[in-house]
Amino acid sequence: MDGAYKMEDRTSLVKGAQDIAKEVKRQTVKKVNKTVDKAQDGYTQRSYNRFQGDEDAEYYTEGGNYDGEANEDEGSSEATEGHDEDDEIYEGEYQGIPNTEQNKDGVAALGHPNQDDYKDRRELETERKADEEELAQQYELIIQECGHGRFQWALFFVLGMALMADGVEVFVVGFVLPSAETDICIPNSGSGWLGSIVYLGMMVGAFFWGGLADKVGRRQSLLICMSVNGFFAFLSSFVQGYGFFLFCRLLSGFGIGGAVPVVFSYFSEVLAREKRGEHLSWLCMFWMIGGIYASAMAWAIIPHYGWSFSMGSAYQFHSWRVFVVMCALPCVSAVVALTFMPESPRFLLEVGKHDEAWMILKQIHDTNMRARGQPEKVFTVNRIKTPKQIDELIEIDNDTGTWYKRCYVRVRTELEGIWLTFMRCFNYPVKDNTTKLAAVWFTLSFGYYGLSVWFPDVIKHLQAEEYATRRKTFEFERVSDINFNFTLENQVYSNGIFINDRFTMMKFKSVTFEDTLFKNCYFEDVTTLSTYFRNCTFMDTKFFNTDLEPYKYSGSRFINCTFEHNKTGCQISFDDDYSAYWIYFVNFLGTLAVLPGNIVSALLMDRIGRLTMLGGSMILSGISCFFLWFGTSESMMIGMLCLYNGLTISAWNSLDVITVELYPTDRRATGFGFLNALCKAAAVLGNLIFGSLVIITKAIPILLASTVLIS
Repeated sequence: MDGAYKMEDRTSLVKGAQDIAKEVKRQTVKKVNKTVDKAQDGYTQRSYNRFQGDEDAEYYTEGGNYDGEANEDEGSSEATEGHDEDDEIYEGEYQGIPNTEQNKDGVAALGHPNQDDYKDRRELETERKADEEELAQQYELIIQECGHGRFQWALFFVLGMALMADGVEVFVVGFVLPSAETDICIPNSGSGWLGSIVYLGMMVGAFFWGGLADKVGRRQSLLICMSVNGFFAFLSSFVQGYGFFLFCRLLSGFGIGGAVPVVFSYFSEVLAREKRGEHLSWLCMFWMIGGIYASAMAWAIIPHYGWSFSMGSAYQFHSWRVFVVMCALPCVSAVVALTFMPESPRFLLEVGKHDEAWMILKQIHDTNMRARGQPEKVFTVNRIKTPKQIDELIEIDNDTGTWYKRCYVRVRTELEGIWLTFMRCFNYPVKDNTTKLAAVWFTLSFGYYGLSVWFPDVIKHLQAEEYATRRKTFEFERVSDINFNFTLENQVYSNGIFINDRFTMMKFKSVTFEDTLFKNCYFEDVTTLSTYFRNCTFMDTKFFNTDLEPYKYSGSRFINCTFEHNKTGCQISFDDDYSAYWIYFVNFLGTLAVLPGNIVSALLMDRIGRLTMLGGSMILSGISCFFLWFGTSESMMIGMLCLYNGLTISAWNSLDVITVELYPTDRRATGFGFLNALCKAAAVLGNLIFGSLVIITKAIPILLASTVLIS
C-alpha cells in the first residue's frame, strides 16, 4: 500500500510540474508577443517616415540616423563582427533580430493561430506585392550604402568568365565542323544537324536554367549549368562516333544555355541603378573576348598536326579535339571561381532568407569599404523588409518512401514551379513587357544570326567562284610513262588516257577525271580531297595504301585491278588548306569589330537611356544592311560584316539591360530565360532561311534583315 501511495504522489508531482511548465510557457509567449508588437510598430513608423522623404527620421538603427555615412566614433567594420571585452554589442552589429514574418511564424508555432490561415490567396498576393515594392526601395538604398567597389569587380570577372564560355560555345561548332566532318565521318546531311543541335540545346537550357534560378538561386543554378556544359564539352572531345558526339554537344549547349539569363540577373542585383547600364555593358565585352579566344585557339591548334596523337588505329585524337578541350577552360574557370562567391542577396530576401541576405550585404559593404581605405564605416542596417511568403501545397502520394519516388516528386514539383513562374510572366503588370520584349528579341535575333551565317557563306561562295575561274581543263590528253609525285590541284581531265603511269606520294586536291582510261597504272600513298573519278575505266591497275573509296568512283569500271591496304574511314587534312585560316581570320575580325560598339554603349547607356540606345542601334544596323548591295568581293563583304556587328552590339547590350530591369526579382531570370530561348529559336530559323538563299539571290536576305531590324 505504501508503494502505491508513493506512486500516486510521484504522478501528481509530475502532472503539477507539467502544468507549471505550460503556464510559464504561456506567459512567456504573451510577453514575446507584446515585445514583438512594440518593435514592429516602431519599425513600421520609422519605415513609413523614411519612405515619405523624412531624412531625419530614424530608419535603420534605434540610436542613429541613416545618411549613407557612419559616425567615425562607431568603430571599425571588423570590430563589429564580434564583442568587446565586456561582451557589449556594438552599434551596427547584427543582433540576431528576426524579421516580422519570422516572429509571427514563431508565435504560431507555439499554439497561436496564424491570421494568414483566414486569408485567401489573392489577399496574400496583394500583401506580398506591397512588401516587394517596399523592399525594392529599401534595397536600392542599401546597395547605395554598400557602394560599388572590390566586391562588384570580383563578381564582374567571375561572371565574365561564364559569359565568355557562352561566346566560345557559339563558335566552337563552326570551327570544328570541317575537321569533324572528315574525322568522324559526318555525312553531308548530318553536318547541318551539328550546327543546329547546339542552338536547340541552348534554347531548352535557357528556359530551364532561367526558371531554376528563380527557384533555387542564381549562384546555385549557374554552378550546375556551367558544370553540365564543362563536363559534356570535355567529353565530346574524346568520343569517336558521330551520334555520341552529337549527343554531347546537345547537352553541352543545354548547360551553357543558362549562362546569359542567370549571369545578367545575378550581376544586376548587386548594382545600383545609376551604374547598372554601364557595368552590364562592360560585362557584355566578355562575350566578345570569348569569340576572340575561340578564333585564336582555332588558328593556333586545328590546322597543325603537332597538337594531335593516336592510340592505335582505332582511336585518333586529332588537333580539333585539343581545340575543344581548350574551349572548355573558360567554363571550368568560371565554375571554380563561382564556388567562392555568395548568393544574390536580393534573391535571398525575395524568398524570405533575411539573415543570410543581411550577412552577404554586410560582406559587400565591408569589402568595398576596406578597399577604399575606410574600414571605420559601419554597416548600419539592422533589419530589411522581406515579402510575405506564400506556402505552396505539394501533393504527395502515400507511397513515397523510396528514394527514387522522392526524387520524382521533387523534380516534378520544381518543373511545375518553373512553369507557374513562367506563366506569371504573362500576368499583369508584366504581360505587356513580355510581349513587346519577345517581339524585339525575336526580330533582332532573326536578323543578326541570319546574317551571321549568311556572311561566311557568301564569302565562301565568292571564294569558290574565284577558285573556279582558275581551274585548268585538259581534254583528250594522252599521258604515258610519267611518275606523278607532286600535287595536282584544281584540274579537270576529260576523255584522257593514262598508260603506264605511276602516282606515288602525292595529293589530288579538287581534281575531277571524266570518261578517262587508266591502263597499267600504279597508285601508292595517294591522298585525295574533293577528287572524283566519274565514268572512268581502270585496266590492270594496282592501288596500294590509298584513300580512294567507292563513292569517289561513280560510274567507273575495274578490269583486273587490285586494292591493297586501302585507308578506310575519313581522313583529315589541313595541309595547304588556306580556307581554314581564312575562316578563323574572318570570325576574328567580325568579333573584334564589336569592341567600339561595346565601349560606346557602356559610356552612353546611362546618359541617353536604354530605349534610345536600342532603337538607334537597330535602325543603324538595318540601314547598314543596304550597303551589302555593293559587296562584290571578299574584302568588301568582310568590311560590311564588321560594320554590321559593330552597330548591332549596342542593341544587344541595351536589350539585356532593359530585360533585367523590367522584370521583378521573382520572375527576372525566368523571363530572361524565356526571351533568350526565343532568341535561339529565331537563330535556328534565320540560319535555315538565310542559308538557303546564299546561291539564289542577295536581295531577299538584305530586304528581310533590314525590315525586321527597322520595324
